[in-house]
Amino acid sequence: MNGLTARQKLSGSCYIAQGEHALGNRSEDVISTILGSCVATCLWDPVAGIGGMNHILLPDSGGNSVAASSYGANAMELLINAMISAGAVKKRFRAKIFGGATMYAGLSDAGKKNGDFVLDYLARELIPLDGKSIGGTQARRVEFWPADGRARQKLVEDQSVADEKPTRVVTPPQGSDLELF
Repeated sequence: MNGLTARQKLSGSCYIAQGEHALGNRSEDVISTILGSCVATCLWDPVAGIGGMNHILLPDSGGNSVAASSYGANAMELLINAMISAGAVKKRFRAKIFGGATMYAGLSDAGKKNGDFVLDYLARELIPLDGKSIGGTQARRVEFWPADGRARQKLVEDQSVADEKPTRVVTPPQGSDLELF
């Protein structure tokens, strides 16, 4: 594998939308996405230097006709299988997850369901979780360097009230290479 693989690619960086995933293995590869109630799972094999990110819309279809790749188990299997096909070894996988926000109070708990799904899935598959930023009420922009597992996020302020509240500073957990900006 040489660099990123995904539907959209641009000079070592790639943006993924709902139902998409991307892989990379070069230090200059960066995968990014914007999340509300959706969840992104970042997986990497630190020995092979291969990683990838997916963008999960919902844990299951609930009868909707949206592409199967947008739903939990399918999105996870597509990412895992793509990484294995590229030379990664599943027993060495590490994970970080982001998203799962409650974007509109009282309308849905889709964000919580998404976060719970991914946490349960990783536990069942025995994939260690090295970092997470899930829940809350703000959207996130996430960037992931798949070759070495670095990730960072920026919380997206609600523009309608951005002038009314101070900038929120988030401190990363100790002992993690999760970078928040």
